[in-house]
Amino acid sequence: MRLITAHRILIAAGIAFFVFYAAWQGRRWAAGGAGGALAQALVSAAVALGFAVYYRTLRRWDRR
Repeated sequence: MRLITAHRILIAAGIAFFVFYAAWQGRRWAAGGAGGALAQALVSAAVALGFAVYYRTLRRWDRR
């Protein structure tokens, strides 16, 4: 396995984790939770989006 493949797997796992965590915190906030749950949901969603953008840039690494 090449290093870039392992890196892609880890980034994809990070995306999945942060999407799951954002959904979980969003449900906690919707069920009457405090603003902290909403803040964590928004930050987690932003991190997942950032990782997704970064993941798309990894395609260029194969062409080198």
